Amino acid sequence: MDRNTIIAIVLSVIVITVGMGIQTAFFTPEMAIPAEETAIESAGDVVLPSASGADISPAGTDPDPSPFEVETGSYIITFDPRGASVSSIKLSEHYDNGEPVELLFRDSDDENAFMLYAGGNQSDPIDAVFSHTETVSSEGIHIISFTRDFTSSDGSPFTITKQYAVPDNGEYMIQLAVTFSTPDGSPIPLNLDNEMYSISVGPQIGPAFESMSSNYDYRRVSVRYDDRNRSEARFSDGIFVSDEDETVDWISLAGKYFAFILIPETDGTISSAEAIQTTNETGVPQEDIIYLNRAATSESSVRDMYSLYAGPKVKSSLSIYDDGESVFNSRDHELTQIIDGSWLTWLENILNWILQLFYKVIPNYGVAIILLTILIKLLLQPLAKRGMDSTAKMSALTPKINEIKEKYPDDPEAQNAAMAKLYKEEKINPMGSCLPMLIQFPIFIALYGLLNTNFDLRGSMFIPGWIPDLSIPDTIFTLPFSLPFLGSQIHLLPILYCISMIFSMKITQSGSQAGAQQGMMAFMTYGMPIIFFFIMYNAPSGLLLYWSTVNVISIGQQIFVNRKKKGIYAEEIAERDAEKQAKKEAKRKNRRK
Repeated sequence: MDRNTIIAIVLSVIVITVGMGIQTAFFTPEMAIPAEETAIESAGDVVLPSASGADISPAGTDPDPSPFEVETGSYIITFDPRGASVSSIKLSEHYDNGEPVELLFRDSDDENAFMLYAGGNQSDPIDAVFSHTETVSSEGIHIISFTRDFTSSDGSPFTITKQYAVPDNGEYMIQLAVTFSTPDGSPIPLNLDNEMYSISVGPQIGPAFESMSSNYDYRRVSVRYDDRNRSEARFSDGIFVSDEDETVDWISLAGKYFAFILIPETDGTISSAEAIQTTNETGVPQEDIIYLNRAATSESSVRDMYSLYAGPKVKSSLSIYDDGESVFNSRDHELTQIIDGSWLTWLENILNWILQLFYKVIPNYGVAIILLTILIKLLLQPLAKRGMDSTAKMSALTPKINEIKEKYPDDPEAQNAAMAKLYKEEKINPMGSCLPMLIQFPIFIALYGLLNTNFDLRGSMFIPGWIPDLSIPDTIFTLPFSLPFLGSQIHLLPILYCISMIFSMKITQSGSQAGAQQGMMAFMTYGMPIIFFFIMYNAPSGLLLYWSTVNVISIGQQIFVNRKKKGIYAEEIAERDAEKQAKKEAKRKNRRK
């Protein structure tokens, strides 16, 4: 490998994250929770109530505060009457360590999801205990209704009602209607800095994790404004606030495989979206709570609709909410933008289609990855052959190269000049293998994206007892202490990958480097694999399985070519040397005559 190869490697890492796919839909969503919509006016220039946003008190006696579970086609949701909120969202069809995935990653001290904050005061939730009822609609939608009367600081009464709608058909969306009303027709007495309330989802999306130091897992907040692609939130001192000049379509909190997407469905009511990011020493290591802030109003009754997608980042699960195929008839939000992709997404889709074909033949994704790697190597063999032949030919020149090094032991410039002359005489281009390698990089990049984020690999076993899950690193044992840069878990695949990379580098060397080039080649042979060992140490097993298989196949191919071609090239070189020597002898004889 040379400088061009290093540049190509760096570029390959950069372009993995470039670009997002765009999907367009039409029409406005219709809500599933049965109730008449009340006209909602934004604050505008009307006179708004001046009551303190947080200074409210629940009226009457507290009802039963016991949390309760509701099981549907996709969810096991724990509702908490305190704050009419949600304390747990489990996915019944997806598992983590043998248990349903807990999407709401929280500590016992953290607030629940769907908590309201009066006047947008996010330090003081409305955590009074609500009474509740449960019904199931004819469409198979679970309706969980909470209600509680309150009194503002000036004695004004009002009622808060929260109705959750959870489908029983396997879809991954929860809808929520939030209703505020006063019994006497007076304005709702909630206003703090022109905000009526905030609604939150967080503190984090699961599955649970111990740290976010790995490059192969993440938690990110993104926002999508109307008619625009989503953009990643930029935090300042742990706070993100959406652009005040833009209308928020949705705000999301996503990991590698799952996502929360909070969508305001009532037009013209949301003043801003917000997120707060904190790092903790105990409890949830990193919190990313997302909020929607509702504008204050002079109305006596408002009913706001929200949708929360809480599920896998899979196109088939997300796209139904873009084209109106869901039970909620949701449209025009382009939720598929949450899926990670690049300008090579189309190639990833082709490779994934082939991967699925192999999986249907042999239902083991580890075997399917190996078969896909072999197929790709076979298809790229015409490109790789040129570089391998060049390596074999330069290997055949090793005796002459050694002679040059012995002739100019302390003169690197003379060595390089003599080698350049030798290459020209033998019609060898030392850079001949670079172009085929660069041509292959788009496929390598696409495979990196596919195997790093493919949802199908999540929980897929390759070898029992060694690689039980291709989406996470393999762990052969855990140390009672932590190693610098590595942690306490020992992974075998990165070690095998590093060894195979070193061997692959060594076997493709020609021995033709001199002086500083020798030092560079030594670094490429040993330094680069060690660097990649640390970079890839926490990589998913499926990705490392692919790279290790590539190295093993490349080693086998180069050994085969060297054995087959090295002798042929050596004979050809010897014949040319004999012809040159014969010509020299003939010239000498002619001179003597």
